[in-house]
Amino acid sequence: MPRYIIEREIPGAAKLSASDLKAISIKSRRVLEKLGPQIQWQQSYVTDDKIYCVYIAPNAEMIREHAQQGGFPATSVAAVAAIIDPTTAE
Repeated sequence: MPRYIIEREIPGAAKLSASDLKAISIKSRRVLEKLGPQIQWQQSYVTDDKIYCVYIAPNAEMIREHAQQGGFPATSVAAVAAIIDPTTAE
């Protein structure tokens, strides 16, 4: 199943409290439950003004549907073409 990187522009994201992040996570999980097991949230990275999320889904449309239902921005949705890490050099 394809993996996607989602960029969410959220001004002041790094200043969100643990409580805010928990609430966002709960909302996201509720929407994921409605959409079914084909879409999976792997993890997210919070930066100054953006959150980058890693999802597995059958297509980008499902990622956008999750964003719409959850009220989350999906500034860009990019399919992962390959994954590399330090072991790729071996």
